[in-house]
Amino acid sequence: MKKCFASLYNGLIKENPTFVLMLGMCPTLAVTTSAMNGVGMGLTTTAVLIMSNIMISMLRRVIPDGVRIPAFIVVIASFVTITELLLKAYIPSLYEALGLYIPLIVVNCIILGRAESFASKNNMIYSAFDGLGMGLGFTLGLTCIGIVRELIGAGTVFGYRALPDAYEPLTIFILAPGAFLVLAFLVALMNRIKLAAGRDTGVTGDCDKLCRNCPNTGCGGRMRHDGKADSAEGRKR
Repeated sequence: MKKCFASLYNGLIKENPTFVLMLGMCPTLAVTTSAMNGVGMGLTTTAVLIMSNIMISMLRRVIPDGVRIPAFIVVIASFVTITELLLKAYIPSLYEALGLYIPLIVVNCIILGRAESFASKNNMIYSAFDGLGMGLGFTLGLTCIGIVRELIGAGTVFGYRALPDAYEPLTIFILAPGAFLVLAFLVALMNRIKLAAGRDTGVTGDCDKLCRNCPNTGCGGRMRHDGKADSAEGRKR
């Protein structure tokens, strides 16, 4: 269970696909004109991630290494097609809003990347939690961007009025330039929070060579009080 919860934390925070790994930028920038679109795309991708991870994990000993990438794509495309048909049948409004970006989930590098790096090397349970964590992290990223863009660009959140009627919406935020601006500011904010958290614990995000006060005793780069490295790895610092 510890590894399962670690996979969730990894996808949501440590390796968030949107704010840390910067993956899946096409749907991130294109469909997040509203918070609801962000949630819809995120959950759709999450469903495909979980199902494809489970299936690829089950077949990992059967698929030959030489054709693993084409095989992964076939599995992912099958689940994307099923998801697209379900959306078209039961949630037509969301299907219309997401449009072309639903079939493009097939080539989303998040899904293929997790299939190659995790699902093909781990059992079904761990792969399912990895897909869930990455999917929720992607959903969180898209939703945050969608909320900011909708709030500033239309004065609403999830379709409900959030700002006074006197507010004049900045429509640039629901256009392509606004997507880049919001993404940049949110990534900068997350990096700032991570940096501040690292300083609170005596460790910065890039280590910053603070070896004397560093609590990480296993990094191999601890410094003696005279400023000399205790190891060859430490001397390289």
